Amino acid sequence: MEFLLIRHGESEADLLNVHEGRADFSLTDLGRKQASAMAERVSSEIPPDIIWSSTLKRAKETASYLAEHTECKVRYEDDLREFNNGVFAGVDFEEAKKLPLPDHPHERVQDGESFIEFRMRIEMIFSKIITTSTQNRIAIVAHGRVINNILQSFLKNPVTKDYWFKTGDTGMHLIEITERDRVIHFLNDRKHLDSLN
Repeated sequence: MEFLLIRHGESEADLLNVHEGRADFSLTDLGRKQASAMAERVSSEIPPDIIWSSTLKRAKETASYLAEHTECKVRYEDDLREFNNGVFAGVDFEEAKKLPLPDHPHERVQDGESFIEFRMRIEMIFSKIITTSTQNRIAIVAHGRVINNILQSFLKNPVTKDYWFKTGDTGMHLIEITERDRVIHFLNDRKHLDSLN
């Protein structure tokens, strides 16, 4: 079973220089072009059998481009939403420096979730996708931190691992689970954006 992990395109939050997380911003014009270029490439090179998507606007819009190009059904899932960053959502980066940060992974961000709760949420949804899917290749359209945690789960890393898998706008990772192995085919591939630069 293959999993094509895809981050959404550029969102309005990127232009406003604010924390995103649960703040529900739409794609920018560039983000829509990125999503279209990604969808065109995926359709011709690595088409999925089904698409799972976060319910936040920027991911839903990105998934809609992929669905249109691949003629795949989209299954929307709240548990694929980005980290619940509580009081940080939509706040300017400079203003956010004045807000308190948790000291430990089990402590929640004010009005949000803890890093352990987030990791467990992603562990559960990834397990659900694996165990309920009968398709060979599954696309998951989500967010940077969600994808990071899916990759951590895929590699069976502990919650306290302190390294990060970076994913740029519409960056793609292809991973596979076989009967014997867990295989990484590629990480953060963004060749489809070459024509936009």
